[in-house]
Amino acid sequence: MKHFLLATTLIFSAPAAMACETVTIGDLTVEHAWSKATIGAGRPGVFYVEIKNSGTTDDALVGITTPAAGMPMLHETVVQDGIASMPHAMSVPVPAGQSVQLAPGGYHGMLMELTTALKEGDSFPVTLSFEKSGEVTVNVDVLSLRAEGPDCADAGQ
Repeated sequence: MKHFLLATTLIFSAPAAMACETVTIGDLTVEHAWSKATIGAGRPGVFYVEIKNSGTTDDALVGITTPAAGMPMLHETVVQDGIASMPHAMSVPVPAGQSVQLAPGGYHGMLMELTTALKEGDSFPVTLSFEKSGEVTVNVDVLSLRAEGPDCADAGQ
């Protein structure tokens, strides 16, 4: 239990500045990973990221894992007849030569059963599992509740 608490403390106290980092796995480039602060641990969190596929073969994001949540899932915001819902998505297509964003109002990671509240300025790791490219871990910055995405202009991105 002590190790878990220490690991959790270290994860959530890491300096925020990673949302503008770029990670590559095969033909995929993963960047701009971010989340929003939560009101408490009892409310779900979110995970957003941009994935670029520079290859000639389609791929798909098939899952996410993180020590920040007991039940991370892929969801998609769907609006039908003016009513929004967020059903579970089995995968997120990443077509060859295209970019896909997990972003507010579309595909996103839903972080349920948080281990602790997500606080602005904190960061945590998320491992993305791709159908063909395998797994890659990215660092996720926690931004304010009102954030619409990271400001990577200052980081030269």
